[in-house]
Amino acid sequence: MSVKIIVDSASDIDTKEAKKLGIVVIPMQVIMDNEEFLSGENLSNEEFFRRLPDLKKMPQTTQINTYKFEEVISNCLKEDNDEAVVITLSSKFSGTYQNALEASKRFGDRVFVVDSLNVSIGERLLCFLAIKLVKEGYKAKEIYEILTKDRGKIKLFALLDTLKYLKKGGRISTLIALAGDIFSIKALVTVIGGEAKIIARAIGQKMGFNLLNKCLKSSKIDYEKPYGLITSGQDDTTLIKYLENNKEAKEIFKDKDKITLGPVVGAHIGPNGVGFAFFEKQ
Repeated sequence: MSVKIIVDSASDIDTKEAKKLGIVVIPMQVIMDNEEFLSGENLSNEEFFRRLPDLKKMPQTTQINTYKFEEVISNCLKEDNDEAVVITLSSKFSGTYQNALEASKRFGDRVFVVDSLNVSIGERLLCFLAIKLVKEGYKAKEIYEILTKDRGKIKLFALLDTLKYLKKGGRISTLIALAGDIFSIKALVTVIGGEAKIIARAIGQKMGFNLLNKCLKSSKIDYEKPYGLITSGQDDTTLIKYLENNKEAKEIFKDKDKITLGPVVGAHIGPNGVGFAFFEKQ
């Protein structure tokens, strides 16, 4: 018997990394100015950000349909006693979770679907926890129960360099975005109840970094579970700058996961964002 972990590419795990981890990633379709791509397969996160400033329209991502989930799950269940755990981005962001749930009904109690109530690095950390549990010999139902319990412990904080892309996505008004450009306002965002929320604002990058530092200092990180850093853009220049100005963060995240945001979230965040995620110790 084997337990297979299946996750969508909103987790920002690409197909090459998935092979190394022994999991299956289903790419989400990304549409940029009428061109279609598969995130993490023929469109890297860095390439997405290279194209982003020149796009005429807001990039769109499409949810993974039921048929695709059925196909992937079926390929994973090669033996009669094989099982699978499917992890999806938050149901508040996409209908992907509902499609996965519908597809799982065909396979009875051999497949369990987890709504991560997260996206990007938050979903990724939940996937890494699932991988750890598989290695420790847990069955699919047990993994599902642990992930469902622990997903609420995930904390994600990210500092946006610009409000431009939130405005393009209809998340904020033109007036707020204009004020953001004039005063160099940086927004601090988190995920609450499966939805992205702006929880604070700062004028200038230095004060923005201070907001991140306050979040880090007040956090109780569970170092026994996965945690890591996130950045957005073609390179990690902003992330390096943040770490050079925060020795505590540099030490905490030394040798830890550092990933670049993908299209699902990156289209709204824009380039030069920086942040981190972890499981809160309770």
